[in-house]
Amino acid sequence: MFQPGAIIEESLLNNLKSIASRIRENVVRMISEAGSGHLGASLSIVDILVVLYFLKIKHDPRNPLWSERDRVILSKGHAAPALYAVLAECGYFPVSLLNS
Repeated sequence: MFQPGAIIEESLLNNLKSIASRIRENVVRMISEAGSGHLGASLSIVDILVVLYFLKIKHDPRNPLWSERDRVILSKGHAAPALYAVLAECGYFPVSLLNS
């Protein structure tokens, strides 16, 4: 698990940037197709969610009810599209469902 103050290898950083870029594209697509939403709120939290879900928290998309999983509470609900896009990228559900 990633430790605070640790140096991130360039390959890991590039991978996280790539993930964040895909998520941003999905967020823009979701909000555009919905015709409403808070784009700034969602885009501003993408990097934080990527670090949490891909480096920090304990979770398993194949076992979402795992009793040892960490919980994330997103208090700014208008950023939910970013959370949904991250969860899809993690494998909790297909990315294709984001636009439904």
